[in-house]
Amino acid sequence: MYRTPLRAWFCTATAAACATVLAAAPAQASVIWDADASQGVGVFVTTLCDSPGNVTTGDWGDGHGPFFKFNKPVGTPRCEAHSVRTASGEYTFRDDSTYWFGWDSMTKTGDAQTVFQWKSNGTNDQNSQNYPVLMKVEDDQLKVWYVAPGETWISIGTTPWTAGEWHSIQLGITTDAGGAGTLSVYKDGTAFASRTGARTWDDLGNKPRWGTYFGTDDTTASINWVAGLSMGTARSDVD
Repeated sequence: MYRTPLRAWFCTATAAACATVLAAAPAQASVIWDADASQGVGVFVTTLCDSPGNVTTGDWGDGHGPFFKFNKPVGTPRCEAHSVRTASGEYTFRDDSTYWFGWDSMTKTGDAQTVFQWKSNGTNDQNSQNYPVLMKVEDDQLKVWYVAPGETWISIGTTPWTAGEWHSIQLGITTDAGGAGTLSVYKDGTAFASRTGARTWDDLGNKPRWGTYFGTDDTTASINWVAGLSMGTARSDVD
């Protein structure tokens, strides 16, 4: 699995929070999901792309390796892939657990909008948060929000994003329905977003989504290429 070479990471004003987040990772790490695009879109439980949008795989032969292409043309609001499928079927995410996700991403423009959701299960009044964690590529920035109950959006980190270039991302989530969860996000090996004291497990639980999502806006075309997807219990599993 290709990864951009890691630079030495650091935490500045959020050093204490970062230390708390990292300490929450279990001592025994393990890779749960290796979703290399050479395996096809079956590594996801389902894709959510209105026609003519689609998720395809490709390889440009440039040494980076295979990738998923999330293509959202004009006239559609989203093109996403939902949840994790392992050899034994759909993975069951749980409360009071630590998950790390790693992937490379390249967007066609600096405005791919939502590129990751820690999406809540259920609809409408079946959940309290809908999406406790959101990542957006917007205004040539990668932005991360923690969304608390009551649709309270709390920015937890922003870093520059260059369209047309591959970037590596690692996201750590410790789930907690009682509000003691943690979040930690790295881009190209550098920590830039973290949060402690977060409710990261909604009423019916959560699952990940990747792609490009514009909400109610179907007037803008967007492409997000994603490669090297994996999930484990520690950052070392996915970097």
